[in-house]
Amino acid sequence: MQSRAAQIGLAIVATIVVGAVAYVLPHPAVLVAIGLAPLGGYFAFRNPFLLCLAFILFSFFRLHEAFPVMYPLKIPQMLAIGTLTVLAAHMVFRRIEIAWSRELKLFSIFFALITVGMFFATGRDLAIGYWVDTYSKIGLMVFAIASLARSPADFALASRSIVMAGMAVSCVALYNSANGIGLVEGTRVTIGRSFGSVLGDPNDLSLVLAFPLSFAVALLVTARTGWFDRALGAVGTVVVVLAVIATQSRGGLLGMVAVFAVFGVQRIKSKAALITVGLIGLIGLFAAAGISGRQSGGAGEGGLVDESAEGRFHAWGAAVSMAIARPLNGVGLNNYVANYYYYSSWWEGFAKAVHSTWFSALAESGFLGFGVFVTMIVRMVQSALRSLRELSPDGSGAAYDPAAYGMAQSVVAGIAGFVVSGTFLTQAFTWPIYVLLALTVAIGRFSGGMRPR
Repeated sequence: MQSRAAQIGLAIVATIVVGAVAYVLPHPAVLVAIGLAPLGGYFAFRNPFLLCLAFILFSFFRLHEAFPVMYPLKIPQMLAIGTLTVLAAHMVFRRIEIAWSRELKLFSIFFALITVGMFFATGRDLAIGYWVDTYSKIGLMVFAIASLARSPADFALASRSIVMAGMAVSCVALYNSANGIGLVEGTRVTIGRSFGSVLGDPNDLSLVLAFPLSFAVALLVTARTGWFDRALGAVGTVVVVLAVIATQSRGGLLGMVAVFAVFGVQRIKSKAALITVGLIGLIGLFAAAGISGRQSGGAGEGGLVDESAEGRFHAWGAAVSMAIARPLNGVGLNNYVANYYYYSSWWEGFAKAVHSTWFSALAESGFLGFGVFVTMIVRMVQSALRSLRELSPDGSGAAYDPAAYGMAQSVVAGIAGFVVSGTFLTQAFTWPIYVLLALTVAIGRFSGGMRPR
């Protein structure tokens, strides 16, 4: 009787809610959405990683900014709410165990330092605003991704989806380049620059595109993958490389070389041959990108150190000065640009970005935060390499799985590309490294389960 009464009460409440929503928003589409909501909720509960993956794709690749028709729909926000709701439900019913590892412990310490530090930032409004809009979501979703990616099927779906999303953004970049849309300095491609998109900076765009490259190459070269994965990897590799070339970002090009180098080390036994191929490839990429023709950092500037490189040195010097002045918490999250004038020895009339992940972490989190950040990256490298060894065909795992091994290769190559390109690009507090962190933990948990006891 009690259960029957509860069902009737729930039905009455649901009817009242539906009626109230229909009265406030009298549109047929609203009623259709309400009708489909239970089915969508059931599907999301049964497939939590799919919802999480969709959030990764929209947040990382900014698909709603690359394709502005989706921008008003607030898709990332809805996916974030849905993912966290489903994850909480699974935790209540003990269907999913929240991931925990040394990497996540270090991330938690770093996240705590950033959170506390924003209250002591030189510009608290800037720090708190960025934390609420972006960094708090990163903090939550790192654990969600690491906890929900658990099987080879999840890894295979993630690899394919990341490559497809990268191809979609690359195609938009190539279209913009061919039609002269949103170009910087007349030649460097961007996406959504007119409305302030994250992809509106060619350097940031190049780093976003370097991420799917590691997954595309892994699909192409990993043993025992199907014809579809190999074809997707081949097309994805070509399209992404062309798009990064169109950005004319030196950091992006170096990141691509680092990605290819990781796969080359595994397959080219001669170190001399590997170095030779790498140098030829780097020279070829720089020539194809037309770096010498850039307005900034091109051959026209002359001198041993061009103006673009000199500007980076001054920006890095300002970052060091900020850390020395505020060693415990730095100037605060998202506060480097606002403080550039006060700490730079070279002022050219406007503030500029630090153009380095490492110096960004140093300036905005102080020496303590920088130490934790670097330790986290080192631990990620160690964990990813261990997973790669254990999941390789001749590793210690019980059985070889191409999807898991491909993910391990992608993570190692992705970290290498980030470390190299991130040296020249400002990405300490944006999505790339944290998605790699979550996937590193996920593949590490899987390889740990394969490990002989």
